[in-house]
Amino acid sequence: MRILVLGSGAREHAIILSLRSEEAGHEVFAAPGNAGIARDATIVELDANDPAAVTEHANAHAIDLVVIGPEAPLVAGVADALREHGIPVFGPGRAAAQLEGSKAFAKRIMEAAGVPTGRAVRAHSLAEVEAALDELGAPHVVKADGLAAGKGVIVTEDRAAALAHAESYLPSGPILVEEFLSGPEVSLFFLSDGDHVLPLSPAQDFKRLGDGDAGPNTGGMGAYSPLPWLGDHVAPAVEGESSDPEEAFVDLVTREVAEPVIRRLDEEGTPFIGLLYAGLILTPQGVKVIEFNARFGDPETQVVLPRLLDPLSELLLAAASGNLEDRSRPAFSDSAAVTVVLASEGYPEAPVTGKPLSGLDAASAVDGVHLAHAATAESGDGLVATGGRVLNVVAVGEDFAEARDRAYRALAEIGLEGGQFRTDIAARVAD
Repeated sequence: MRILVLGSGAREHAIILSLRSEEAGHEVFAAPGNAGIARDATIVELDANDPAAVTEHANAHAIDLVVIGPEAPLVAGVADALREHGIPVFGPGRAAAQLEGSKAFAKRIMEAAGVPTGRAVRAHSLAEVEAALDELGAPHVVKADGLAAGKGVIVTEDRAAALAHAESYLPSGPILVEEFLSGPEVSLFFLSDGDHVLPLSPAQDFKRLGDGDAGPNTGGMGAYSPLPWLGDHVAPAVEGESSDPEEAFVDLVTREVAEPVIRRLDEEGTPFIGLLYAGLILTPQGVKVIEFNARFGDPETQVVLPRLLDPLSELLLAAASGNLEDRSRPAFSDSAAVTVVLASEGYPEAPVTGKPLSGLDAASAVDGVHLAHAATAESGDGLVATGGRVLNVVAVGEDFAEARDRAYRALAEIGLEGGQFRTDIAARVAD
């Protein structure tokens, strides 16, 4: 197939690497891409957020499938334009993408579908935020209603900090003040063709900047998959479903979260075709949804796809074409996957960019390791960092101890002045 992947981050690089690993020998194109992606796909000069431009390019170059990586093109309606011209596209239309683009929309859909989630109050003014903080109590959870690149949320005991966060986002639209939910967090992806869903394998990511979950929220500093501890939090499977803890968990979330949401969106005339990302929390009262995203998560994609045994292209095309009903649940290897993010100095508040990178070949030479580029560009003397999150060091091993050792050995080979990374990714499961 001729496949066009829209996006420029490590998530898109991970998708491209998975597509390139298939025996079918696809022609893979990327827009706008980055320096690392350019080594694994043909870069095309194209505004990924322009529906007309993407559609014209796909038509003119006989693209068989368009895969939309980030959220911005979805909210811009790129998928709608492609579908209107009969081009298979993996990614929801603008209306369904509100599941990520508007936290309030997502809460309404969950309530209508009977999906378990925390209480939330929508506030339009600082006075309404104050009242909601008092009503729901501490710890305070304050979220920007719209897109904020994974950094629009604060969780804090400090009321003043919660108010300051709300005040900084109120000029852009409403704020959601939510009930604090306690427990381990899990990310679970679902492929959807608008009527049917197929789950992928669970992962856990690390949002805080520093070890021990210290520091500010980020777009994600690392992740691992699978989750061997799920059995401690999952009730016995219902009749006819798997007794394996991970499969039982996936069955439960499929039944109680993904399928009701997809049905509800379809009933409202906004079918969801693409990747439904469920951000979940395992509370003492059961599994609840923290948030939905309308695309592959970053950095969880980087640890889920290397374990996928089915051809990714076939799954994405089946979803885009409405044929998931004919496919069985995707299979995954028993291997452990870990990714650690290397970020620029000053990330996330004020990343220092333009610094040179070194040692990437040595890092890639470590057994079981590959690099997914997030923000890199070619310069006269080699690669430089162009953003906050620069690289994902991805390692696969027979167990988590081996995968972690490989990831951190590779990371030690990489030079980036002022670079920062967490040292505790997947430490819990490697003991």
